[in-house]
Amino acid sequence: MPLYEYELCEGDCKVCGGKFTLRRPVTATPLTNCPACKKPVRKLLSTFNSPIKLKPLSISGAKNAGFTVLKRVGKGEYEKQ
Repeated sequence: MPLYEYELCEGDCKVCGGKFTLRRPVTATPLTNCPACKKPVRKLLSTFNSPIKLKPLSISGAKNAGFTVLKRVGKGEYEKQ
């Protein structure tokens, strides 16, 4: 389920702080009021989280992480390293 960020249309609130994030299904109806203070809200455009590009693991690092490392020995044939 995606995360949606909302803010109050006007004013401030001690309950929700004026901004909040909710996890809602894509098929859910748009939220128009804050669930805590019942004031009108609008959905914010938010950034998305993308994975950080990491260096590939070394063979020993992959083994230490619990992966099975295979070496190609022929056409369609592999053996454990």
